[in-house]
Amino acid sequence: MDEFSFLADQSAELGIDAVPPVRRLTHRLDDGRVVSALRYGDPVTAAFTPPQVTLLHGAGLNAHTWDTTVLALGIPALAVDLPGHGDSSWRTDAAYTGGILAADIAPAVAAWSAGTPQVLVGQSLGGLTGAALAAAHPEVVRELIVVDITPGIDPDGDAAQIAAFFAGPTDWARREELVERALSFGLGGSRGAATRGVTLNSRVRADGRVEWKHHFAHLANALAGDADAAASAEAQRHAIRGALTAAGWDDLAAVSAPITLVRGRRGFVTPPDAEDFQRRLPAASVVEVDSGHNVQEEQPVELARLIAQVARG
Repeated sequence: MDEFSFLADQSAELGIDAVPPVRRLTHRLDDGRVVSALRYGDPVTAAFTPPQVTLLHGAGLNAHTWDTTVLALGIPALAVDLPGHGDSSWRTDAAYTGGILAADIAPAVAAWSAGTPQVLVGQSLGGLTGAALAAAHPEVVRELIVVDITPGIDPDGDAAQIAAFFAGPTDWARREELVERALSFGLGGSRGAATRGVTLNSRVRADGRVEWKHHFAHLANALAGDADAAASAEAQRHAIRGALTAAGWDDLAAVSAPITLVRGRRGFVTPPDAEDFQRRLPAASVVEVDSGHNVQEEQPVELARLIAQVARG
């Protein structure tokens, strides 16, 4: 299936007459791995227009989670598949933390933005990655928007539910089986939305079996079958959480660009978390929206409006 086949219906739902041009980009890293992304609003037949906005998704998602938000936004944008997700390569060390992911995507973002400082938008794990990228490469980021995450909050969210969801078989006969599983866990929203999400977050292998594109499902499945390994992984997770939290706050403190936190009222960032964020970063802005954690999917038009305000100054 064409990965862009859902855009016409999404555009129609927003009242947009035509689907903007969109294409997939690939950047090869020095070690042979690739970083992939979607480029919206760049007609191949016209002069190149650098993106103004770069978007980073959360754990277990991919660049297509931003489709509706970008359609509503209506300006040139880049949505990156983080390593281990979408069409980007998996990491053999399974090290998916903000600082490591930022180092992976930095050369690709620099190349694709063509020297144009970006409004960098990151949701959940993408927000922590965005903070690390903005701290290490200030020349790439004009403003940073962090969506429903602060350091210390688990970017995987309800770990027990997510682990149980992904701890099933590593491959399936049909995508419909994955849709039914998502709906049975209360994930994906409507059947139509779940079908779109599953289709864009899975792939058909050469043997005809279907598997998730992201590495997290395979890691969860492996841990589910090995209680000792799962216990060890959980202990390690707790041991490094403090260091990652400190690193996240250090990254945010080092960001020279203006920062905005978008908090979903039903998301992961609690009012005390938002107050702590504001206390640590008094110059930052905090905006609340009526949404859960995946603001880009639940309130794409509202989020697009907020991004547009920042992008257009």
